[in-house]
Amino acid sequence: MNRILLAEDEERIASFIEKGLRAEGFRCETVADGAAAVELARTGEFDLMVLDIGLPGMDGFTVLRRLRSERVDLPIIILTARDAVEDTVAGLSGGADDYMRKPFAFDELMARIRLRLASAASVESVVLRVADLALDLRTRRATVDGRTVELTTREFALLETFLRHPDEVLTRQQLLSRVWEFDFDPGSNVVDVYVRYLRTKLGADRFETVRGAGYRLRSAPH
Repeated sequence: MNRILLAEDEERIASFIEKGLRAEGFRCETVADGAAAVELARTGEFDLMVLDIGLPGMDGFTVLRRLRSERVDLPIIILTARDAVEDTVAGLSGGADDYMRKPFAFDELMARIRLRLASAASVESVVLRVADLALDLRTRRATVDGRTVELTTREFALLETFLRHPDEVLTRQQLLSRVWEFDFDPGSNVVDVYVRYLRTKLGADRFETVRGAGYRLRSAPH
């Protein structure tokens, strides 16, 4: 079930949108100020945000800039009474995925939400995730707990293999054949060396040594 973050300070509008989203099968959490919107958007627990511009304390444009500067890639639809072209341009150029003006038809809002969620899902298909560890197959970068980690070619290939088989024990021979693509001397410790590199960069407790067998990527690190 998709979770929507609604940042809207007009109680009547917020209630209308929230009820509509729940009727459509979405989970919705509403906040009424910019600071709370930023805090919740950072958690990674939401699939999309509907963002009003006229929020108290920190307006929607500031919320948008802050999140994008922190590389929070949550899809954001701006919903506002402002109808000036410059506001639309500012929102879209600031990193919003869509821009709707009030008054609005709920069916149109739903159509836009579904479109953005579908687009996000297609992007997500090239990102492998286990807990707070993610690997972007396009940029070849890993992120852990919101931190970007650069990987060498072999480290990338080894991590991709682990992420495609979470909680499975992979033998050294399996890892050698999938990552290095040819047989090493059985006495080689190259797998152990590269697992150690990943532990250093991504956290030692993620990669479990299974004695006499190989290694396992935990989906729930200790």
